[in-house]
Amino acid sequence: MNSPASTVINLRTPASQRELIDRAAQLQGKSRTEFMLEASREKAQQVLLDQTFFTVTPKQYKAFVALMDAPLSKNVALQRLLAKRSPWEK
Repeated sequence: MNSPASTVINLRTPASQRELIDRAAQLQGKSRTEFMLEASREKAQQVLLDQTFFTVTPKQYKAFVALMDAPLSKNVALQRLLAKRSPWEK
């Protein structure tokens, strides 16, 4: 299978932003292009996933609401995790 053709994206940015991007890319052993495409792709996926919604039947919705409204079952591992202090609180 052939890969799709590449296309060019031109950007103008202040020198300070370019230097910041270059430093971060270098730390990850990537080219500026690789770094910027990865960051842009991740952000685009995040935005699109935040817009996702699910269509359900009335019966499925009723079952979902029942699950959400039901009391939580005792979960010792979860209780232990939630009782721990976060690393930034220490």
